[in-house]
Amino acid sequence: MTLGMPINYAGDFRETIDHLRDFESVGVARVAVPEAYSFDAVSQLGYIAARTESMELQTGILPMYSRTPTNLAMTAAGLDYISGGRAVLGIGASGPQVIEGFHGVKYDYPLGRARENAEICRAVWRRERVEHRGKHYQLPLTEADGGSGLGKSLKIINHPVRERIPMLLAAIGPKNVALAAEMFEEFQPFLYHPDHVDAAFGEALAAGRAKRDPSLPELRVVVQASALISEDADQIANARNTVRHHAALYIGGMGARGKNFYNSLVQRYGYVEEAATIQDLYLDGKKVEAAAAVPDELIDAISLIGPRSRVAEQIEAFAKSGVGVLLASPAAGEHRQRVEDMRVLRELMA
Repeated sequence: MTLGMPINYAGDFRETIDHLRDFESVGVARVAVPEAYSFDAVSQLGYIAARTESMELQTGILPMYSRTPTNLAMTAAGLDYISGGRAVLGIGASGPQVIEGFHGVKYDYPLGRARENAEICRAVWRRERVEHRGKHYQLPLTEADGGSGLGKSLKIINHPVRERIPMLLAAIGPKNVALAAEMFEEFQPFLYHPDHVDAAFGEALAAGRAKRDPSLPELRVVVQASALISEDADQIANARNTVRHHAALYIGGMGARGKNFYNSLVQRYGYVEEAATIQDLYLDGKKVEAAAAVPDELIDAISLIGPRSRVAEQIEAFAKSGVGVLLASPAAGEHRQRVEDMRVLRELMA
């Protein structure tokens, strides 16, 4: 299992990056920078590339709708170039609240768009003249497609460092999970419960793997989890409370009733009544009560918080469930303790 860590898009970015070398020295091998409706992730990863030596640099996650497929390919190739082959292109659909609300782009056909994005990106990296006649993307755009008729079939000018930059798909719905298992190097779920992988993803993963191109490596599962190694009851309670509110935000507030992917996921874990209660409370404006309704067992399952022995058990559970990359978000209040926690995580994973 590879140990990585996400970078928060809030806070003092320069101070955070100044400390990244400390994390790199204790075995953190990947850094992921998110992009919701924050600063863009790529410019930050370019800065990180110059400040680190060996860390993989993951976009986590670039929304497909806000960039064309060829722009995604160019961006990943550029990041791979300046970092000496350390880029991981993470893409996802985001949701209509962000895509239509912030970008003003119609949120449609996330499954088909993800498939075509993967096909086009890989053609660009192979330096093929890009010709793609898909349902969602037409390259070149012809007069029949509504273009001027002047578009040319082009290939990227530069020679990419790699013709196969690893691609990651953020997915939790069954069809998107199946697509990840079919076409992508990596798959990143959310609110990952290692004890309920089969119930939540098993059928979809099996369907996708049955169609997987044999030239692709084995699918890697990438999981993000809050981490704190401590015997201090107050520290543990505070860290768990943060996870509790974070989970409530997604289960309760990320989408309308009947259109919340995260709520549906938690129901597949078996928390059907709990998911409904959390959503009702959250959408009624009772956010504290919604957080209190998140089951303790779920908080324990999706995080790495507690004494060393408890964290070791959870790492083992993640490993047995098939996790290949663990993006641990250190929750300790001081930098020295955060680095030490990551060192211990690397030790436990070994």
